[in-house]
Parts: sequence; C-alpha cells; structure tokens
Amino acid sequence: MDLRVYAENISKRAKKSQKDLIKINTEIKNRALLRAAELIMERKEEIQGKNRKDLEKAEKKGYSKALLDRLALNEKRISGMVQVLKDVASLPDPVGQVISMWTRPNGLKIGRMRVPLGTI
Repeated sequence: MDLRVYAENISKRAKKSQKDLIKINTEIKNRALLRAAELIMERKEEIQGKNRKDLEKAEKKGYSKALLDRLALNEKRISGMVQVLKDVASLPDPVGQVISMWTRPNGLKIGRMRVPLGTI
C-alpha cells in the first residue's frame, strides 16, 4: 500500500473516532494512556526491531544522518515516550473547564470552555 494512502486512512479513522472520544470520561482516558505506556514497554523490542528496519531503508534512500538520528528509537527515547504518557495521565483533565465568563450589557452570559478538538 502507498504510504500516502496508508497515512490518509489512519487520519480518517482518527477523525471518525474523535466523536466517540469526546464523550469519554477522564478515568477512561487516563487508563487508556497508561495502558498505551504499558504496551510500549511490553513491546519495545519489537518496536525497536521495526524501527531498525525502517532506519536501514531510510539510510539506503539517502536520508541525512541528522534525520536518521531523530527517527531512531533507542531505550532513552522509548522511556521518554512512556514517561510522557504517564505525565499526561497524571494531569488534571482540562475538558469542561470554564476559563473565563462575562456578562454582556444586555444580560447575555458568554464563556470560554476547554473542549476536545483532536487526538494525540
């Protein structure tokens, strides 16, 4: 399958699932983030193996050493990804927070609320 088509399919599926994700409560979102962290750690050897193959292909195509370095998933980077997922799960959920509210001269109340717009 063409890489562009593959990426577009992933994007479309993410967009479609966005409507369902908006309705999910904080506990479920946090459990999903923590489970993703667990799965990354459980499958890190597999992830690194696939990454090595991708890096070999990229090197053959002439990608720069700097880009190859940025794409490399070593132990430190995988641990960093896992830690970021855990950190996000520990943050207060901003969805639904009213960040400002004011009343217009005609009595109409206007507010700004944090709402989900996309996916990670």
